[in-house]
Amino acid sequence: MAVQLAYHANCWGPLGGNAVGVTSITQLTYRTFADMAVAIRDIGAAGYAGTELFDGNLLDYADRKADLNAVLDGAGVKLIAAYSGANFIFDDILPEELARIETVAGLAAELGAIHLVVGGGAKRAKGIRPGDIEKLGAGLEQVVDIAKRAGLAAHYHPHLSTIVEGPEAVTEIFRHTSIGFCPDTAHLAAAGGDPAAQVREFKDRVTYVHLKGLQREPFAFTPLDESDLDNGAVIAALKEQNYSGWITAELDSWPDPKDGAERSRRFIERQLA
Repeated sequence: MAVQLAYHANCWGPLGGNAVGVTSITQLTYRTFADMAVAIRDIGAAGYAGTELFDGNLLDYADRKADLNAVLDGAGVKLIAAYSGANFIFDDILPEELARIETVAGLAAELGAIHLVVGGGAKRAKGIRPGDIEKLGAGLEQVVDIAKRAGLAAHYHPHLSTIVEGPEAVTEIFRHTSIGFCPDTAHLAAAGGDPAAQVREFKDRVTYVHLKGLQREPFAFTPLDESDLDNGAVIAALKEQNYSGWITAELDSWPDPKDGAERSRRFIERQLA
């Protein structure tokens, strides 16, 4: 089991999106409202070799790639992944969403990333319509093609608030797409899933992993060492299948993000030992 550890840069400030995207869908991206240079330096100092960025934060460097590369090199950290998302089920806007994802994929690849992660599948105001899962699956197939053109591996990340939350929906979506599975352990568990069992269920599709702690009451994401969710069982499942590749720890918000990163790294290393 040859594993490298990364940490998502989304914990160093409030999470949100680009407001202009409300009226211009091509500019609707995720964003952490923070200095990514600070986040990347802290991630390197916390002992990680890689990082993942939200699409909005990555696009900030579209005309400043040398600046981002200098920060990454100085921190001893590789950009390994970009995270994006889309509604996927609305035919009129899908080409615009995919154009944005293609731009992100190209930039991520140019900066050395190897993974493209997407979440999504919109919930309609009046609920899921017949065919929505199939539309999502078809959209994800187009993400697979986008990633291939960029030289990246594509992964779907089931996410709370989308039409793929609970374990039945997770199983169903992968009947409609060939995309890889990026299990986010906290999102899966919060939706009623058993992340370790789901890693085993999709062992042939898991080529990238997000580990995240979960506090159920009151709901919060936590460092891995104080989670109600047993991420050790997930790592054991990865060991069973001799998983090799990147494991990215993630924590959407924490008062001391560098401390949270260090605690999660120590947890993973204890489980891997």
